[in-house]
Amino acid sequence: MTGQVRTVDGRVAGRRGQATRQKLLDCLDEMLSSSPYRDVRVIDVARRAGTSPATFYQYFPDVEGAVLELAEGMAQEGASLADLAAGRSWSGKAGWQTAEELVDGFLSFWQRNDAILRVVDLGAAEGDKRFSKIRARVLNGVIAPLAESIEKLQSRSRADQGVSPAAVAGSLVSMLASVAGQQKAVQSWGAKRADLKPNLAYLLYLGVTGRRPTR
Repeated sequence: MTGQVRTVDGRVAGRRGQATRQKLLDCLDEMLSSSPYRDVRVIDVARRAGTSPATFYQYFPDVEGAVLELAEGMAQEGASLADLAAGRSWSGKAGWQTAEELVDGFLSFWQRNDAILRVVDLGAAEGDKRFSKIRARVLNGVIAPLAESIEKLQSRSRADQGVSPAAVAGSLVSMLASVAGQQKAVQSWGAKRADLKPNLAYLLYLGVTGRRPTR
C-alpha cells in the first residue's frame, strides 16, 4: 500500500483504518473465490471482516468500488510480468529459458489472482472501460517488450520479416492469458496440468523466433 489512504469523504485513514480497509479487501477477495461476483453484498463482506456495512462505506462507495481497488492492486503486481519479457535473449538455450520463465510467470500470476482476474474479464467483456483498461495494462506490459524482441530478431534476419511484431506479440500474450485462466480445465482437454508449461513455452518460443527451440 503506497501513499495516503483516504476514506470516501476525503479524510486520511490512520494505521488502524488502513488495516480495517485492507481486511475488507482481503475478505472480498476470498469471497470472490467462492461466490459469483454479482452475489457478493456489502453486508456479507462486512460481516466476514468482523465489522459493519457503515464501516465498509467509509472506505468504498460500493462492492464494485472495492473490486476495482483489488483490480488495481492486481495490475500493479502484473507489471512484474514485463520484466520477464523486457531485454531478454531469445537465442538458443537462453531463449528457451526466457520462454519457460515467461510462461511460468503467467501461470503463477493467474493462479494467484484467479478470482479478481475472472471479474476483470467479465467486466471487460461487458464493455466496462474501467476493467478493459486494467486488463490492457497487464497484457500490454508484456506485449510491448515482446514485440520489441521480435523486431530485434527481424533486424538481425533471425525472424520472418513478413510478420507484424505487434500482432504476433499480442496473439501470443492473449494465448498465454487465455490458457493461464483455464488451468483447471486442462484435464477436460485430455492433457495433464504438468504438460502446460513446456508446451506453452514451445509455442511461445516458436511464435517469437519462428524456429524450434534449443533445449
